[in-house]
Amino acid sequence: MIRPSLLWEYDLDHFDWQKMRNVVVQRVIERGRPDDYYAMLNLYGLDGVRDAVREIPVMSNKDISFVCIIFDLKKEELKCYTRKQSYQLHWDY
Repeated sequence: MIRPSLLWEYDLDHFDWQKMRNVVVQRVIERGRPDDYYAMLNLYGLDGVRDAVREIPVMSNKDISFVCIIFDLKKEELKCYTRKQSYQLHWDY
């Protein structure tokens, strides 16, 4: 089970784990312990977690590097990375 403290602001008695997959995956990546990772993978499967990781809008550079290694992804596949690149291009002018 994923620690409730990772989702402290939600009512977990009425929480839609499937609908909120991207939020759950992001919280586990940002603050999760090994047990949270196991629970996340049991809940969503490797492909489900990979799909969610691709859609997370904001992630630190450290977390981007981590998920690319752990989930065998390229940073260019991640929404958070492509957003950072477009922001950087905007500010380079």
